[in-house]
Amino acid sequence: MSLMGIDVGTTGCKAAVFDEAGTMLSLQYREYDVARPQPRTAELDASAVWEAIKEVIRGALSENGASRDLRAISVASMGENLVPVSRERRILGPSILNVDYRGEEYLAALRTGCSDERLYQINGNTWGNQYSLPKLMWIREHQPQLYEETYKFLHWGGFVTFMLGSEPHVDYALANRSLLFDLDNEDWSEELLALGGIDREKLPRTVASGVPTGHVDGRIAQELGIPAGLPLVNGSHDQCANALGCGVTEAGMAMYGMGTFPTIVPVYDRRPDQTFMIGAGLNTEHHAVPGRFVSFIFHMGGSAIKWYRDTFAAEEHRQARERGENVYERLFREMPDQPSDVLVLPRFAPMGPPDFEDIPNAAMMGLSLETTRGEILKGIVEGNTLAHSLVVENLPEAGIDISEYTVVGGGSRSDNSVQIAADILGRPMVRSNVVEAGAFGAALLAGLGIGTYGSFSEAAGIARSVSGQVFEPDPQRHQQYREKLAAYRELRGFVARSM
Repeated sequence: MSLMGIDVGTTGCKAAVFDEAGTMLSLQYREYDVARPQPRTAELDASAVWEAIKEVIRGALSENGASRDLRAISVASMGENLVPVSRERRILGPSILNVDYRGEEYLAALRTGCSDERLYQINGNTWGNQYSLPKLMWIREHQPQLYEETYKFLHWGGFVTFMLGSEPHVDYALANRSLLFDLDNEDWSEELLALGGIDREKLPRTVASGVPTGHVDGRIAQELGIPAGLPLVNGSHDQCANALGCGVTEAGMAMYGMGTFPTIVPVYDRRPDQTFMIGAGLNTEHHAVPGRFVSFIFHMGGSAIKWYRDTFAAEEHRQARERGENVYERLFREMPDQPSDVLVLPRFAPMGPPDFEDIPNAAMMGLSLETTRGEILKGIVEGNTLAHSLVVENLPEAGIDISEYTVVGGGSRSDNSVQIAADILGRPMVRSNVVEAGAFGAALLAGLGIGTYGSFSEAAGIARSVSGQVFEPDPQRHQQYREKLAAYRELRGFVARSM
C-alpha cells in the first residue's frame, strides 16, 4: 500500500508517494512566482498554484506505478496565507502572503484592545502583521465585495483537501497562524474574532491533525487519476509535518532544518512559561502530534550561503550545473577544520527571534589579506547556528532542555555543516535520511488517519528508522565556540547600536 503527502510552500509545491515503511516511490515538484502588484505587497495567484498542485499530484501518481495501491492523501503547507473560496469550490481571489505589508495599519488598535500578554495567553503569539488576521481585516475594509462573497478563507493545507472534495477545515497548527485561534480550547476565540471584526462563519472547522475529513470527489478524481472516494486526512503546518517526518515528536527533541530559513523546532509536552517565551520572542503552537507543542527559532541565514555561491563562485556554479554537479560539495570542502577566524552576523535578510530585525544589515569581522573564501563560508555557516544559540542557551530558564537534534534540509547533506552545529550547540545531531520530510510527515498523517499506523509513536518510529549518521559535539571545539559566541554577542550589540 502507499500514501501521498503534499507539501505546499511559498515558491513551490511537492507531491510524494511513500510505502508504509517510509520508502519514497515518487516525487514531483513545481515552482511558481510571487506576484508584487504594488510596492510592499506580495501574493500568490491561487488559481495558478492550484494548477501546479494538480500537476504534481498527476505526476507523482504516474511515476513508478505509484497510484496502484494508494490509500490516502494528506497535505502540509505554509502557515499564515489564506485562499478565499466559494461554496462551489471556486477560487475567488489571490492569496496575500505573510510578507505583504497590507494590514499593518490595524496593529496599533489591535494591541490597544488586547495586550501582547493577553494575546499570548489565548493564542501563543504576540501581535505581528505576518499573521492572517490583519490581512482579513484589510480585505474586509478594502475589498468588501470579496469578503462578503467568500464562503471560507482557507489556509493552504485545508484549501487543497477542500478542492479535492473534503468539507472545509483547518488543523490546529495552521489555525494558530491566524491569531484567531484559542490554543487551550482548540477552537476559534470569540474574544479575538470580536476584536478583529471577523465573522466566525467565514472560517472553517478546526480539526486535529491526522483525522479524516472527507473523500476525493469523483470529478476531480477522474481529472487527476486518483481513485474516487480515496480518504482525505487533515494535515498540518509544514514545520510541524517536517518534525513528524523526521521523528521529532517528544519533549527534549528538536528538529534543525538547514534550508533557506534555518529553523530549530523544539518540542514541548506542555505550554512553556509565557513570560519567558514572550521575552525570548518565541511562539507556541500545536505540534501535529496530540498533546505536544512547538516553537520556531528561525532566520533567513540560509540565503546567505546562496549569496556566497553567487558572489564568490558564480562561474564555478554555472559550470557545475552544466555538468549536472553540485558546486556546494566542492565549496564546503574548502572550509578549514578549525573554527574560522571570520565572525559573521548573518543579517542578510530579516531576522527572527530574538532580534526580529526587518532591515538587512549583515556584518563580517576578522578579515585579513590571508583570509580564504573557505574561511568566509565557514564563518557564514557558523554565524547561522550562533544566531540560534542566543535563544537556545536560555531555554533551560523555562525548564526546556534539548538533548538531541535531528537535522534535515539541503544544508544537512554537508557533514561539515552538521558537525559545526553539533560543536556550537554542544548536543548530538542525528541526520535524517528522509529527503522530503514535510511530504513524508503529511504521508504519515494520511496513514494515521486510515489506521495504517496505530499511534503517533508508531509513525514517529517509522520516521526515526530512516535516520542515519550521528554527529557528536567535540568538547574542545565547543569551548572555542563558547568564546566565539561571546564575540558574536558583542558584534550583534555594536551593529544594533550603529543602526
